[in-house]
Amino acid sequence: GRRPENTEVTAPVEVWEAFVAACAPAFTQPSFTLFGDLLRAWALCPGRHTVTHMLCMLGPAPRRKHDAYHRFLRAGAWSMAALWRLLAQALAAGLAGALDDLLLDLDDTLFHKTGRKVESAGVFRDAVRYVKSHVVYALGLNLVVMTLRVSAPWGGEPLGLPINMRVYRKNGPSHLDLALQMLREVMVWFPGRVIRLCADGAYSSLAGRVPEGVIFTSRLRRDAALYEIKLPRRRPGRGRPRTKGARLPAPEEMAGRARKWTPAVIDCRGRPKERLIYTRMVLWYRVCPDRPVKLVIVRDPAGKEPDDFFFTTEAEAAGQDVVGGYCGRWSIEDTFRNTKQYLGGEDPQTWKGQGPERAAALSLWIYAAVWYWYITVHGAKPVWVRTPWYTAKNTPSFADALGALRRELWGRSIYARSDVRPQVRKIADILIGALAGAT
Repeated sequence: GRRPENTEVTAPVEVWEAFVAACAPAFTQPSFTLFGDLLRAWALCPGRHTVTHMLCMLGPAPRRKHDAYHRFLRAGAWSMAALWRLLAQALAAGLAGALDDLLLDLDDTLFHKTGRKVESAGVFRDAVRYVKSHVVYALGLNLVVMTLRVSAPWGGEPLGLPINMRVYRKNGPSHLDLALQMLREVMVWFPGRVIRLCADGAYSSLAGRVPEGVIFTSRLRRDAALYEIKLPRRRPGRGRPRTKGARLPAPEEMAGRARKWTPAVIDCRGRPKERLIYTRMVLWYRVCPDRPVKLVIVRDPAGKEPDDFFFTTEAEAAGQDVVGGYCGRWSIEDTFRNTKQYLGGEDPQTWKGQGPERAAALSLWIYAAVWYWYITVHGAKPVWVRTPWYTAKNTPSFADALGALRRELWGRSIYARSDVRPQVRKIADILIGALAGAT
């Protein structure tokens, strides 16, 4: 039936425009105009996301010359740090506001670049193309990214929404230093909130460096040097007292000796899996000498998968919660893939000044903004184009969320200048659907 005329409904495009308008404090007035244009063009653009190609989405004659948009990235008067803060606070209030804990994930990725000299770029190992027998190196930006893990209202795998980013430069601060910088910023943005941080084994050394009040979970080396927490009785004599107990077997050897395994159901990215769990409080003296950590060993009852080793700085945590929390870290890997594949995070051809870093950061920022809009508009009843070759699909992908935003933006642009007769609108809907699904 028809909606009553006196019922006020916020249009999807107005939700997007209100979200963009809330970011104005990070810009000057001229730069905010460029930001709004570039954001719209970035979301609508199919194919390669170079700046000049994206500007074609604004019509045959953009409001400003294309050089202004290049300068906006390279040397514009605006703050990416303020933009991250505004995004993080909006995400936490709108999508994770009911939770006392903020679930954060941390990882780094390589954004490939080409050119003789790209600011902040270097040659790094490409983890995507890396195999044990062959190491691949590539030129690009090495990005350390922090995401907010959000449970989608429709269930399934969680979403990793970027809220901060740093570029790693050789001979500069290490990956761990950059991670701590971002973590301290987030703690300032959300005072009093409990922060749970997950990272892969490359960042396990953060356990001894995270600020008080942060719960850290990561992988543990199979050959890690672990010690008993209980200190031996001190014998009379000179010297300072011992700070670690007796040496324990390596985690891999400990798993072979363990007998008391606890059956548990693990939430593995939205799917339950049966596993056996062994837990023990230990002291990983070399990494975290001042406080013990909880060792969690996971075993496949069928014996098809090898044992996994995790640890957390939360002594009271249940083993299955630690493992399930770490499994959710995979959402950040989906974030990297979708940002590169659908938003062309590696494509902008900007080489000087802050251009390369800002372009990469904006692509990640837009990824989070699109999901924020999609969840705000559709909630627990997501919509997407049904296709006969995905009959079992029951949750939307980022391509669906981006396509939904494109349909609304194209619809506002096209219907505002065209005839609204039913036959004309039907033809326009087909055209808009094709534009929204173009990649």
